[in-house]
Amino acid sequence: MTNQDLDRWHQVVANKDLDLLQDLLHEDVEFHSPAVWAPKVGKPVAGFILQSAIDIFQDFTYHREWIDGDSCALEFSATVDGKNLKGIDLIRWNDEGQIVHFEVMIRPLNGLQALAGQMAQRLVDAGLVPPPQN
Repeated sequence: MTNQDLDRWHQVVANKDLDLLQDLLHEDVEFHSPAVWAPKVGKPVAGFILQSAIDIFQDFTYHREWIDGDSCALEFSATVDGKNLKGIDLIRWNDEGQIVHFEVMIRPLNGLQALAGQMAQRLVDAGLVPPPQN
């Protein structure tokens, strides 16, 4: 990971640049959601989740970043449905400057629940996950 790779990620978020997002994601990127245990694998689903998060989050701001080799941790805050949340994005790049691993951690629980509710509906509507069974 280079500073340019991280700068490109910040451009995705700041400009909601979905074309650049697609360029940054590796075909087999592994995405770990804060709401489910099993990772989602592949550019289509990871791209959809990240695109949806960029759309759902309000007042999104990165505050601090830690870089170690091919990985970084980015601390953020945002609002979802009037709930304030804090989180960490853990991102790992390959040698070609593509994201191969993306993991998100969020607190508090009410902020995570607000995000998970909106995200789950979008995933169902897009046909990426089955609707919940009653």
